[in-house]
Amino acid sequence: MSPIIKRKGEKFTLPSKWLLFIFTIICTVMMLFTFATDLFDKPFRSIVGYVVVPFERGIGEAGSWFSGRKEELAQIRSLIRENQALKEQVARLTEENTLLRQLFELDEQYEEYHKVGARIISRDSGNWYSAFVIDKGAGDGLKVDMNVIAGGGLVGRISAVGPNWSRVTAIISDNANVSGMTLATEDNLIVSGSLKGMNEGVIYFSKLVDSKEAVNAGDKIVTSDISDKYLPGILIGYVLTITPDNNNLTKSGTLIPAVDFEHLSEVLVITDQKQTIEE
Repeated sequence: MSPIIKRKGEKFTLPSKWLLFIFTIICTVMMLFTFATDLFDKPFRSIVGYVVVPFERGIGEAGSWFSGRKEELAQIRSLIRENQALKEQVARLTEENTLLRQLFELDEQYEEYHKVGARIISRDSGNWYSAFVIDKGAGDGLKVDMNVIAGGGLVGRISAVGPNWSRVTAIISDNANVSGMTLATEDNLIVSGSLKGMNEGVIYFSKLVDSKEAVNAGDKIVTSDISDKYLPGILIGYVLTITPDNNNLTKSGTLIPAVDFEHLSEVLVITDQKQTIEE
């Protein structure tokens, strides 16, 4: 009896080998039919055209968008760096221009003297330019005791000279003393350097003879005619405080220096010397 014939009262069953044989025949027929005709090819291509192609196109466009954003971000970062560099350059040029303008005005202020511009290349440790080295020396005609000015007035004098460098000792150095006078009354005094005073933004003066009580806060103090190292008439600073000494004959006090000794980069060296003028 055939294994696929159903007996009365029994459930219909089909052996697995027959199922496998039937499915094999069906698959073979479909393969041959597919190769021989394009019946399934067109629907398949339609499905691909409507589903796969747009999906691939979307992925491609998304990739292109992300790639474009990546390039834009790289360009933005580059522009930010360039902009920052340009800002720093502008700030540096503005500062240099300001310094040059100040030196030019200072040059005109003391036009009776011959001067040489110089740049500071090193300085002693600390917050103040109490002693520093400039990039001009004997080869540029510089000599010991030549006066140095910057900003608003007197910086100091050259204390040592090399072939292409010079060391400058500022008037704020602890061992510096300058013979000065009040510009309004021409009363003499001594200006003494003090780094301790510079921490308070001042320098000291002493031995002021002010018998007429004519010297007041804000008066200009300049180098005097009797100074042996400094040319006359160079601004040192402005009177801040005045105190009578114990001898009741002289006065002492503090000055606000004309030069910002915390921020120096370029100076002018006066090549005329006191001895040359006196001769």
